[in-house]
Amino acid sequence: MTHWFEDFSAGQVFESQARTVTETDVVTFAGWSWDTNPVHTDAVSAGSGRYGERIAHGVLGLSVALGLTSRIGVFEGCSIALLGIDDWRFRRPLRIGDTVRCRVEVLDTRLTSRGDAGILRRRLALLDQDDAVLQDGEIGLMVALRPAR
Repeated sequence: MTHWFEDFSAGQVFESQARTVTETDVVTFAGWSWDTNPVHTDAVSAGSGRYGERIAHGVLGLSVALGLTSRIGVFEGCSIALLGIDDWRFRRPLRIGDTVRCRVEVLDTRLTSRGDAGILRRRLALLDQDDAVLQDGEIGLMVALRPAR
């Protein structure tokens, strides 16, 4: 169900399917990112730390939010370029076993200066199973205009 620039307007809200963050996700992310901070990888050390257990990497949560956003389906066919991540905040820990989903709100739309594509200013929020916001921020996206017929 691809949308084009003309199909988006300020105030639209899209919500993704849910996904449970697993221990495998955390271990795999630690391996390929080389981020082996004990808060993510050492159950004994993390158990006596601030959160009482291992937590997922913050950037893993951001990656999951972007993946869930793509699964919504409305941005995939029209996406040209991710423009940046602004004001991204890690509000609560992402825990192994949390089931998360992403809410995407279109804040505003505008044509590019060349007029050959559109810009969507979007606010993404990664929510847990209790509807708590774990992470959020703005992620701009350049999208294609509806093809001429």
